[in-house]
Formats: sequence, structure tokens, C-alpha cells
Amino acid sequence: MCGRYTSTRAPEDLTQIFQVTDWNPAETLAPSWNVAPTDEVYAVLDRPARDDGEECRRELRALRWGLVPSWAKDPKVGSRMINARVETVHEKPAYRRAFAKRRCLLPADGFYEWDPVKDEATGKTRKQPYFIHPADGQVMAMAGLYEYWRNPDITSDDDPDAWLTTCTIITTEATDEAGRVHPRMPLALTPDHYDTWLDPQHHDTDDLRALLTRPADGRLNSRLVSMAVNNVRNNGAHLLDGAT
Repeated sequence: MCGRYTSTRAPEDLTQIFQVTDWNPAETLAPSWNVAPTDEVYAVLDRPARDDGEECRRELRALRWGLVPSWAKDPKVGSRMINARVETVHEKPAYRRAFAKRRCLLPADGFYEWDPVKDEATGKTRKQPYFIHPADGQVMAMAGLYEYWRNPDITSDDDPDAWLTTCTIITTEATDEAGRVHPRMPLALTPDHYDTWLDPQHHDTDDLRALLTRPADGRLNSRLVSMAVNNVRNNGAHLLDGAT
């Protein structure tokens, strides 16, 4: 699974990397070295044109991590839907509608996974965090889905609190260094697949699933990092320091 990651690139950089045309500075997020479920995260998505003469708009949005299906009675279910397995994402009730037409990319510098390590002195097992990231330092474009949830307690659609937009990360079998730490990893797309994946008019399930058969090209590196990562309240570049 992917339960924690880092996202520190400035929105101005992300708009260039992903050729974003629409971004609201009011949605600017602070850099985070410990992104956790239910946090606001950056997502790149294509929205349908407003009229027949306009192309799709590529947006950089701040969404809440943890997908809440449109039919959910309580948005709290999102905390349990931070990941969707690539093997079943197209058929699971919680994800299949979003997979058909609401796909996104979630930019990350890298992600964390934990390896149980036995302390020889105490005999106790502790969770040692690893930071797993592209060896070339490029941004990871994690494959994701997004969904809208309407709050039934708010009567006006114009109320900004009436709608909640959430997202999830698609995971696959781990390869490279990630596979030595954990059997699952977020699925990252290469730039040549961005347009097809984001296109809301592309509904061919088999074609879309073909994009998700392997992780993005490029070797991943992993390294031990500070145990402070284990506490979601801790944040800052020091989390990527060596194990302590």
C-alpha cells in the first residue's frame, strides 16, 4: 500500500511539469515531507470543456486524500480508501465509476514504506521507515482517481462546503528497491501516458488498464530515514535524514 509520501514541489513547478492551464493560487499547499491520509494533496486532472469550442482544461487542484464514493453516507469512509488495487480498480463499486471518467495524477517526490526490524537487545519489533524515490530525482506522477461527494445536510449547491472532492492512489506489485521493503507500491505513469490517462472522454477500460501494467520506467532507490516519520505530526526536511 501507500500510506505516506512526500510532496514538496512548488505549484508553479508542477504547472510547468504537467502543462497545467488552470490553477487557483488560493489552493496553494505548503510543502510536506509527511503527507498522510485525509491531508489536502495536489492532483492534476483534466476537466471537460465548458462549451463545444473549448478543449479540456488541465487543472492543478487541492483534493483530500481518501476517496469518498458519491453514494457514501458518511465521508469518514475516505480514511479507509486511500489506495485502490490496480488488479480490481475497474470493477470495485467504490472505484469503478471514477476509473471510467475521473482519473488524476498525484505528484510526489517519493513515498515511505516500513520494514519490521527486530531489536536484538530488547527482542521487540519496531517499524523502520524507508524513503523510496526515483533515482533521477524526477517527480513521481502517481496514478489516482478522484470523486465528488455531496453533503446532504447543505441545501445550496453554491455553498463551497456542499461538495467534497477526494482522491485515492492506485497501487501495484512492488518492483526495484520498493519490493525489498513492501509487496505493494504506488503506480506511477510516464509522461507519454499522461494525456490518455487524464482524458475524461477516454472510456475504454481495457485501454486504460493497459497503461497500468507496470510501474513507470526508471529505477527506484530506497534508504533508511528517521523514525520520526512514524508520527504524522512530525514534518520537515529532517525526516529524510538517516535512521535515528
